[in-house]
Amino acid sequence: MIDASDTIPTIYLKPGEYHFTLSPSIVSTILGSCVSITMHNPEHQISCICHAVLPVEIIPGEPYRYVDSSIAAMLQMFGRHGIYKKDLVVKLFGGSDILPPSQNNYRDKTVGMQNILRAQQIIKNEQLNLLASDVGGTRGRKLFFHTHTGEIYLKRLRDTIR
Repeated sequence: MIDASDTIPTIYLKPGEYHFTLSPSIVSTILGSCVSITMHNPEHQISCICHAVLPVEIIPGEPYRYVDSSIAAMLQMFGRHGIYKKDLVVKLFGGSDILPPSQNNYRDKTVGMQNILRAQQIIKNEQLNLLASDVGGTRGRKLFFHTHTGEIYLKRLRDTIR
């Protein structure tokens, strides 16, 4: 049996990075409070994934560090290839609460929750087809994104809040 990772390039995605591809690859990343948004066009097997750290762009020039500018940039890339929003399958992952709650750390104010809410808001406003979502909680996630199929293999990591 041939392991797909022996024949398909494997890429590790760090925080603030993205991967847009027209050819098969397997992209892995580890998420805590960050979120990854994947977009896949099944007809042309074109995909993109980002690893966004914060909900709103603060420093111009680093679009993939932020949820809002990541989604906008990803949609522009697909548009340059003649692919419309309606033809994309979108998935959303991450946004864990990786720090223990305190009096000053309300659950709806955590970075993870802000990332989730911002991504969900933009996905809704852009009328994107959100097919799958695994967000929130207190466990990190490791993702393996197969860009040629759009499939995600997800592993939940140990609970981060004790």
